[in-house]
Amino acid sequence: MIKIALVGAGGKMGCRLTDNFLQFPQYDVRYLEVSERGCENLAQRGVSVTDPASALPDADVVILALPDVALGKLSAEFIPMMKPGAVVLTLDPAAPLDGVIYHRDDLGYVIAHPCHPSVFNWEPTEEAFRDFYGGISAKQSIVVALMHGTEAHYALGEQVAKDMYQPIKDVHRITLEQMAILEPAMVETLAQTCMEVVKEGYDRIVALGVPEAAARDFVLGHLRIQIAVLFREVNGTFSDAAYKISKRAKPILFREGWQKIFELDDIREQVKDITGR
Repeated sequence: MIKIALVGAGGKMGCRLTDNFLQFPQYDVRYLEVSERGCENLAQRGVSVTDPASALPDADVVILALPDVALGKLSAEFIPMMKPGAVVLTLDPAAPLDGVIYHRDDLGYVIAHPCHPSVFNWEPTEEAFRDFYGGISAKQSIVVALMHGTEAHYALGEQVAKDMYQPIKDVHRITLEQMAILEPAMVETLAQTCMEVVKEGYDRIVALGVPEAAARDFVLGHLRIQIAVLFREVNGTFSDAAYKISKRAKPILFREGWQKIFELDDIREQVKDITGR
């Protein structure tokens, strides 16, 4: 039986992982939480909180489901308690890339992050269709990286990640640097920012008098087909007029050289903002 210590088990991400681990009897999971709200979340699930001093030294895998700004300090507190050969499993590349995770040469370090269900997932039920984050009933893929350690460390980290993020579509093994290119650079620095601007535009047209129901249907419907065309989900193209207006708009909306956000030096600056250093 694999022994796991889930640190931050009562938080937003920790609760999702807790819910899944409760379905897997092959894991002996100890749940670590300090916040009052987090402990209440665990109590609602019938889960008892374990003291770090009794949970960490015996764990095969220690999962740090903690905010990026807290990972440096708390990893320095918890990782020294771990037994040699165990695996540190983190959920995001920012803190590992920034070098704030406490390091021991005798441990394995694996990072596993969910892709979340695709906008083109086909799900058979309303519950699965509405599982936007994944980890409940909608299939999602995950990306996994070995930051330090052996192939055995990676294999254990990947298996635990598949179970805690299940149901899984695909597992993509990538490097830590590639994961940081994906997040924060691609999906937060670029995609989320663009979507926030789209939402600001949506709010603006509603303020200008476009009926909100019409604006919502029109914008979301066009976003879906635009994504489908660009990512080749359909054998189609935009109209000539649409290509012309896009060509006109790009230099207005985007500063020249914006692609530098994918360069590693810039990504390191992005993760420093995330970790609070």
